Amino acid sequence: MYQTKLREKLHEALSSVLPILAVVLALCFTVAPMPSGILLSFLVGAVLLVVGTMFFSLGAELAMSPMGERVGACITRSRNLPLMLFLSFLLGFLITVSEPDLQVLADQVPSVPNQVLLFTVAAGVGVFLCIAFLRMLFSVSLSTMLMGAYLLVFALSLLVPRDFWAVAFDSGGVTTGPMTVPFIMALGVGVSAIRSDAHAADDSFGLVALCSIGPILSVLLLGLVFQPDGGSYTASAIPDADDTVALWQLFSGSFPHYMGEIARSLLPIAAFFAVFQVFWLKLSRRKLKKIAVGLLYTYIGLTLFLTGVNVGFMPAGSYLGQTIAALPLRWIIVPVGMVIGWFIVMAEPAVAVLMHQVEELTDGAISGRAMRCSLSAGVSVSVGLSMVRVLTGLSIFWLLLPGYAAALLLSRFVPKMFTAIAFDSGGVASGPMTATFLLPFAMGACGAVGGDIVTDAFGVVAMVAMTPLITIQALGLVYRFRNRSVKEGPAASADDFALLGNYDIIEL
Repeated sequence: MYQTKLREKLHEALSSVLPILAVVLALCFTVAPMPSGILLSFLVGAVLLVVGTMFFSLGAELAMSPMGERVGACITRSRNLPLMLFLSFLLGFLITVSEPDLQVLADQVPSVPNQVLLFTVAAGVGVFLCIAFLRMLFSVSLSTMLMGAYLLVFALSLLVPRDFWAVAFDSGGVTTGPMTVPFIMALGVGVSAIRSDAHAADDSFGLVALCSIGPILSVLLLGLVFQPDGGSYTASAIPDADDTVALWQLFSGSFPHYMGEIARSLLPIAAFFAVFQVFWLKLSRRKLKKIAVGLLYTYIGLTLFLTGVNVGFMPAGSYLGQTIAALPLRWIIVPVGMVIGWFIVMAEPAVAVLMHQVEELTDGAISGRAMRCSLSAGVSVSVGLSMVRVLTGLSIFWLLLPGYAAALLLSRFVPKMFTAIAFDSGGVASGPMTATFLLPFAMGACGAVGGDIVTDAFGVVAMVAMTPLITIQALGLVYRFRNRSVKEGPAASADDFALLGNYDIIEL
C-alpha cells in the first residue's frame, strides 16, 4: 500500500545524504585520512541514515502531521483559554523532555546536571508555546514579538557568565528537532484552520520560531543560579572498530538504547493524542489505523536515524575536525566546513517536513528548490563562521548580536509569511545532524588547536539556527521586488500567494 511512497521517500533520502557522504569520502582520501574502523562506522551510519530518513519522512506524513493538525484544531475549538494554555504548556514540556537532540546536548554540557538542564529547557518551550498560541489566536505581529523577545535575550546575556552564552543559544536550536518540529508545525496549521481571516495562513508559521526562544531565555536564567567553572569538560574518546565483529558490536549494542529512547519520546505524543481521541476527536478506525502505521514508521525511522548518526557520524565528525585543524594550513577548515554545511542541512529529517508544508500552504509560490538553496547557503556561512571562532576564540556574542539585529531589521521589510518561515527554518536546520556531526566536528577542531571547548566549540548549533533567518528573508526581499505589482509594503499576506498561484518565486 505504501510501497510507492516509500520509494519516493527513499529517493529523497538518497539525494539528501549522498552529497555529504561524497564530501566526507573525498576528505578521507585526500587531506584527512581516517582509520578504517571509523570510516566503516561512518558508511554503515550513512546506510542507516538513508533508511531511517525514508521511514521517518513517511511516518511524519501519515501520523505526526495529521495528529498535530487535529489536536491544534481541537484545542482552539474549545474556546476555553485557560484550558488551551494549560494543554499548550503540557504538550510543549512533554515533547521537549523527550527530544533526542536535547539529550545529546545535555550529555556534553559541563557543570549543569542533565535533568536540571532538560527540565529548564522544557519549561521554556512550554511557556513560549503558550505565547505562540496566544499570538495566533489574537493575530499579534510575529516580528514585533520576536524583536521584543530577542532584545530581552541579549539584555539578559550581559548578566550571565560567558560560558552560558553558547550553551543557551545551542539549547534553542536543538529543542526543535525531528520529534518536535512535525508536531508543532502541524499544530499551527490546525489552529489557523479554525480562523477564517485573510492572515490565518501567515500565522500558521512561527510556532517553531517562538519555541526556540523559550530555551534560550530559560537557560540564561539558569545561568544566574549555576556558575560553571568552564574547565570541567572532558572530551570523550572516539570509538574505533578494529574488525567487523567490533563494528557490529558498536551498532548492535546501541540499538536497544535508541529503541528505548525513541519509545520514551513518542509515548507522550501518542498518549496526548489518545486522550483527545477518546474524549473529543472520535476518529474512524480507518484513520486511526493509518496514524498507527505512521507512528510505527516514525519509530523505526528515528531509531535507525539516531543510531546511524550517533554511532557512525559523531566519531567521523570529531576525527575529521581534529585532523583538518591539525594540518599546517589549518585555515582550510573554514572552506571545508562551509562545503559540509551546504550539504548537511538537506540530511536533516525535519527540513523535508518544513519544505513540504511551505509549498503546500503557499500553493507553490515558495518553491522547495528556493528554500533548499537558501537554507544551504545560510548553514554554509554559519559553519564557516563557527570554524573562524574555533581558530580565533572570537566570542559568539559578536556574531549573534549583529546577525539577529540584521534578521530582525529584515523582518520589518519582507512579507510576514517569510519572516515566520525564516525563523521556523532556523530551528529546523539545527537538528540531529548538527548536534551529532557539526558539533563534534567543531569540538574536535577546537581540541586540536588548544581552544576552550565550552566557549569556542559550543555555539555551532546556535550559528546554524541564526543564518537561515537572514537568507530566507533575503529570499523574501527578492520576492517582494519581483512581485511588486501584486502588493506593496511589508504587510503582504497570504492573499499575495493566492494571486501568484503556482508561480515559483525564484528560478534557481
